[in-house]
Amino acid sequence: MLKGFFNVPAPINEPVYSYAPGTNERALLKAAIAEARAQEIDVPMCIGGEEVRTENKAKLTPPHDHQHVLGYYSQGTKQHVKDAINAALAAKNDWENLPWEQRAAIFLKAAELISTKYRYKLNAATMLGQSKNPYQAEIDSACEIIDFLRFNVKYMSEIYQQQPPANSKGIWNRLEQRPLEGFVFALTPFNFTAIAGNLPTCVAMMGNVVVWKPSNTQIYSANVLMQIFKEAGLPDGVINLVYVSGPDAGDVIFKHPDFAGIHFTGSTGVFQDIWKTIGENIH
Repeated sequence: MLKGFFNVPAPINEPVYSYAPGTNERALLKAAIAEARAQEIDVPMCIGGEEVRTENKAKLTPPHDHQHVLGYYSQGTKQHVKDAINAALAAKNDWENLPWEQRAAIFLKAAELISTKYRYKLNAATMLGQSKNPYQAEIDSACEIIDFLRFNVKYMSEIYQQQPPANSKGIWNRLEQRPLEGFVFALTPFNFTAIAGNLPTCVAMMGNVVVWKPSNTQIYSANVLMQIFKEAGLPDGVINLVYVSGPDAGDVIFKHPDFAGIHFTGSTGVFQDIWKTIGENIH
């Protein structure tokens, strides 16, 4: 294997587009919204890189327009959670042993795809699925998620560069970072597409494998994010996206011997319930 000391691109905050009248971005965003509203999509889960659908469908509607149907998503079961865990663990060895700069390149590619090819599709999905206006979507599902991905690559390289000093002559102290044992559960909120994308990707960037459960009211844009990650080159099984109830997910995950960590943004009450369950199962 070829070796080298690699310097990652210096991250710069993604420019915020204005969407002012007459601008090109305004026209492209309006076209993306019109295209999304003109169709009803069938949103699958993604387990081990495979699209997984069930007969149990739930509607996706804009919070500001309940009569309009954007599509339907497949509701999963405890078995789908188990399948997602198995897929994550199957992908773990190859992923954690992939050179860190190759993991970094995947997420830098995802940032570039959001900045260019998918900017308006992802913003439109956030506007329709989470009732944001153009400016709110732009700073969330474009600029913030792009910044998360680019800055996290920089932070990852800084973590790997941290090394202990030699304590005495002839001694070389070295520190190697490794991912957690097992899988990480990413439980993401309804209100920010950027947070929903960041919680699974930042841990995956460090070599972890992930089971990702988004809020039901963020599934529409989560589906676009997963498309982007796959197009960027994310290997199958590294991030597994499931649409299940919180109790079903928790009942399987928090009892699993390979559960290694949770990355969560949500209410204090839900966090306290999760923490209590983890504590009861710590043995």
